[in-house]
Amino acid sequence: MTVRTGDIWQEATSIVSIEYAYKRSIQGKSSRKEVMEIEKNRCSRMLDIQSMLRNKTYEPSEYRIFQIHENGKTRDVADVQFYPDRIIHWVAVHAIESRIMSNIIDQTYAAIPGRGSHRSIATLKNYLHNDPKIRFCLKMDVRKYFANIDKTILKSKLRHIIKDNDMLWLLDKIVDSYPQPGIPIGNLTSQYFANYYLSEIDHTMKETYHCHYYLRYMDDIIILGYSKPWLHRIRNVIAEMMSEIGLEMKSNWQIFPIDDRGIDFIGYRTFSDHILLRTSTKVRMKRAISSISKRLDAGNSLTAHDKGVIASYNGVLSWCDSYHLYNSTIAKVEASL
Repeated sequence: MTVRTGDIWQEATSIVSIEYAYKRSIQGKSSRKEVMEIEKNRCSRMLDIQSMLRNKTYEPSEYRIFQIHENGKTRDVADVQFYPDRIIHWVAVHAIESRIMSNIIDQTYAAIPGRGSHRSIATLKNYLHNDPKIRFCLKMDVRKYFANIDKTILKSKLRHIIKDNDMLWLLDKIVDSYPQPGIPIGNLTSQYFANYYLSEIDHTMKETYHCHYYLRYMDDIIILGYSKPWLHRIRNVIAEMMSEIGLEMKSNWQIFPIDDRGIDFIGYRTFSDHILLRTSTKVRMKRAISSISKRLDAGNSLTAHDKGVIASYNGVLSWCDSYHLYNSTIAKVEASL
């Protein structure tokens, strides 16, 4: 359902809303130098943000763009200044979040409060468990999704759900401030923009093509079905819809039988009656725990990083069937402490 809303600017730029945005932006960061500097003159800084928004004098700061290497991939990640930009991004998100969320289906999970990878995996397992007629899976994602989001199309889409011109001015500022094509990985606003950008495809799949077993985690899409020909037709429709908004489906899309291999999705392999850790994650975990074990054997104590690694993998394993894997790795390290 599309909900168009206006007259949100006065509330969004009230001191109450700006203070809320500020508090959200400093969660876990209160000891940082830039936060402590603002705290020295907090009331004045909040009034300055209100002034630059209401008078439309806000000009986004330059991004700091750097690369991260993760799981064999290199990505450009963008970072904005804490003041005023990150606070203003929180102002924008707080103002539009309910409008975005009212247009996103329940089966969209990434970067959404109350949803996430573990809930998406639980939903996938329930699909498989509750309908034994499901035999095949269509698995796909978008080529360089964030980098290929069309700024003009994104701004047009935002105008479908927001008609407050003042709010649109701020959203346009944020969208246009990124100097590269697409939208930046790392921005809070980008998470909401990217989730909304594909929402028309979500609705079309669910409401027009009756894809009862549908999941999207940002640009990773899973659709389950009873036959390969039907899934091929669905794939063609999605590829065409993606093309219309400047996107391209990756060439490594797959349609495959589920029973033998399960579904590799968001770090796990999911079957109808159990969930396993993805092989590549398992290999990384074994290497990390082995390295920690060797340091303990040499008489060294656990570092804060080591404890974080163990806690992280304990969390990962808690969401899958991992009794034997845990006993052969983490349990041995914990037993030697």
